Amino acid sequence: MAKKIVKTTTKSIVNRRASFDYALDDDLVVGLSLTGLEARAARDGQVQLRGSFVTIRDHELWLNNASFSIKLNERGNPSARTVDTSPRKLLASRKQIDQLDARKQSGQSIVPLRLLTNGRYIKL
Repeated sequence: MAKKIVKTTTKSIVNRRASFDYALDDDLVVGLSLTGLEARAARDGQVQLRGSFVTIRDHELWLNNASFSIKLNERGNPSARTVDTSPRKLLASRKQIDQLDARKQSGQSIVPLRLLTNGRYIKL
């Protein structure tokens, strides 16, 4: 019997400008809560992280100002896209959120560096 060959494509969208503008300390990998169209845009590489930042509201992490180029399902226009910059919820544990909140209170910024789309989940 022949074995199935599973291709895993490793795509990552990098915020190269963040390494120039900020002194980077720690890395933290968190998940994103996305809709189906946003997930498709992330897998296609249609995401821009330049100028994006993370805020903490009601003990939750939110990704602000990240541009997702969402493909519209219009008949007769297959390449129609719109840019969506609405806030998206980040998925992290309570302990990680509390640590980030303490750093935010001390004056540090939370900046996304890379969007990972390898495997089943999309992570930041």
